[in-house]
Amino acid sequence: MEHVIRPIAHIRTEFASKFGIPRQSGLVPELEGTIVFEPEYRNPDALRGLETYTHIWLIWHFSEGFASAKQEAGAASWSPTVRPPKLDGNTRVGVFASRSPNRPNSLGLSVVRMTGIEPESPEGPLIHVAGADLMDGTPIFDIKPYMPFTESIPDAGRGIGRFRDLKPLDVTIPEDLVKKLPEGKTEALKRVLSMDPRPGYQDDPKRVYGFPFAGVEVKFRVTEDRRAVVISIE
Repeated sequence: MEHVIRPIAHIRTEFASKFGIPRQSGLVPELEGTIVFEPEYRNPDALRGLETYTHIWLIWHFSEGFASAKQEAGAASWSPTVRPPKLDGNTRVGVFASRSPNRPNSLGLSVVRMTGIEPESPEGPLIHVAGADLMDGTPIFDIKPYMPFTESIPDAGRGIGRFRDLKPLDVTIPEDLVKKLPEGKTEALKRVLSMDPRPGYQDDPKRVYGFPFAGVEVKFRVTEDRRAVVISIE
């Protein structure tokens, strides 16, 4: 009998769309999120002992966009190679040598820092986290504790990705626009923009980009001297 995997929870974050989300967890530690369990898993006993850890692994589903559409189409539609955006969007690598969402099963894996556990709330137990790279509403299939004595490998190879080689962008947000941001969200937005959300193959200083963040719509452009300049917040 085929076993069906169902979500145990979903996460609330500041991102209502994919654009702008950091490409790896932990890159923007200021980003906050809350894990809300599905009704059948709202048992505080399932979290007993979790407070002794600082970080957790999230196994989740790329539930929006092209990856989800491919999964619904069936296994026959999977591609053995993908074009990671940060490798200029034209360089192909093996799907299993990438973190691309376009995978046979569209599964994501993220490690996040726990900022608090709320055993009882009107929605059952909640886990508050920081540094998540997930869109608001993303389904979560499993949660496991992160164990640094076995899962931290300082001498691990870097791979072919160029992400670590990219210098963060300088970020400018005019003071009149800062006032339009929800309280406490300015530093998180600055860090998100400093990671350069644009695909690697887009480098037009005149192009305006936008994405929803923390309930507002942020629009910005990147100058030739690598400054992300916010031009509107609505």
